[in-house]
Amino acid sequence: MQIKIHDSYRKIVALADTDLIGKTFEQDIMQIEVRPNFFQDKEKDKQETIEILKDMDKEDATFYIVGEESIKSALEAKIISKEGIITIDNVPVALGLM
Repeated sequence: MQIKIHDSYRKIVALADTDLIGKTFEQDIMQIEVRPNFFQDKEKDKQETIEILKDMDKEDATFYIVGEESIKSALEAKIISKEGIITIDNVPVALGLM
């Protein structure tokens, strides 16, 4: 997985499965671009990713999570719930404030 933390007025955490970097997914009116400049920074395994997500101040973060492995890690870290997951072109996505 690739994770990148952007510092803005609040933290923006971009997490995506490595094999999705550079791809665009569309379905009906929904679209997500998994841009390298937004998502690609550090490659981490599942356990490292879970630890990073658990350490985030969830009150001060926005999350963009794309891909099965990334979604599973975020669920395990308890930063998202199953109800917050959508699917775009068969790719699970979770976006928003936590």
